[in-house]
Order: sequence, then C-alpha cells, then structure tokens
Amino acid sequence: MGDVVVVQFTTLDGVVSDPDGRWGTGHGGWAFRYGAGPVSDDKFRLGERMRSGVQLYGRRTWEHFARLWPTRSGGFADLMNAVPKYVATRTGVDPAAWSGSQAVTGDPLAWARDERDRRDVVVIGSLSLVRALAAADLVDEYRLVTFPTVVGDGDRLFADGAAAEFRFTHAGPADAEALTTLTVARRHRAVDRSGTGEKAVSNDRPVRGGASGR
Repeated sequence: MGDVVVVQFTTLDGVVSDPDGRWGTGHGGWAFRYGAGPVSDDKFRLGERMRSGVQLYGRRTWEHFARLWPTRSGGFADLMNAVPKYVATRTGVDPAAWSGSQAVTGDPLAWARDERDRRDVVVIGSLSLVRALAAADLVDEYRLVTFPTVVGDGDRLFADGAAAEFRFTHAGPADAEALTTLTVARRHRAVDRSGTGEKAVSNDRPVRGGASGR
C-alpha cells in the first residue's frame, strides 16, 4: 500500500502559487531569489519513492514541466524524465511531449484512491488538484520546502474551511546553506474492515522512521 504525497514549495505566509514567476504575477519568482540551489535535485527527499511510485499532475503544471524537463539530463533530471507520469485532464496529453506521460482515464480522485493501493502517488504543484484530493480526504502526506519569504499575496496551499489533522515526522534544513526548511507532515491511514472504505485517522501514535515517515 502506498500514500498520496503532496510536495510543494511554499513561503512563510503559506503561498504556493507562481514560485518561478512563469505566470507573471506580482508576487511570483519567490523560489528563485536565492539561486537555483534551493530548488534543485531531490529537496523533498523522496528517495526510493520517486523510483517506485508514480507522479500525478494537473494539466497546467504538466504542460509547464513538459517544456522544461525533457531538455535536461543527468541525475535528478534523468529520474524525472523516466518515472511514470499521469495527468488529470479531460482533453488528453501528447505522450511524446514528456516521456512516460499519459492522461488519467475517468475521475482522477477515484484513480488516486485506487492507485495508492499499489504504490505511492506523488503530486507535484497542481494546486487545484491538490485541493480536490484534500477535500476528498485523500492526502496522506505533505512535504513542504519553505522559503524565508513573505509575499503577502497569492494562493495558499490549504483552502478555507478544509480542516485536517497531521503529525510532524520531520523538520530541518532542506539545503546545505539552510536557506530553506523541509517539513514532513503525515497521518496514519487505517483500513475500515467493514467494507465501507478507508478511513484516515489522526489520533494514532506518531509515525516513526525518519523523514519518510516509514
């Protein structure tokens, strides 16, 4: 059994939108004010879960990444280009645009619920999709790299009125210069044996096992 894992860059005031400035907002570009170091490689420390899991994207994030990652090579870029990628979209995708990509068939929430029974589902960016997964009680873990910046505007990760309980399993510097921090928050998911489906429970003991929570 896997987890639905959300990874996001965020500011101190919780903004996750336009980290690289590609949307031209007034607050955009905050993740690159300290150079490429804090955003390069596996800063979310997913490790083997990147290799054995699957990535899930919203349409806009996938289109942006499909323009960037195929032009890169070596190390983490090779891994990003090799892993299977699914896209929540009604219009399909061009698999040739980014290797290993295909559209989710049907409801992406049902797909994620079913897929995590087999392996980890890593959701990168894709805020609208993340909020839909959270509203459906499907997010098992958040991995957040926080930048020491307050932008005062933009979209926050958590929607108003969407309550949930998690446990911190890791908090520490995300890069060698300690410019950013990595926080991992997860919950234990218990299986409802009555046959009515899974229930996420947050009042269990804290999950142990380092940054991965395993």
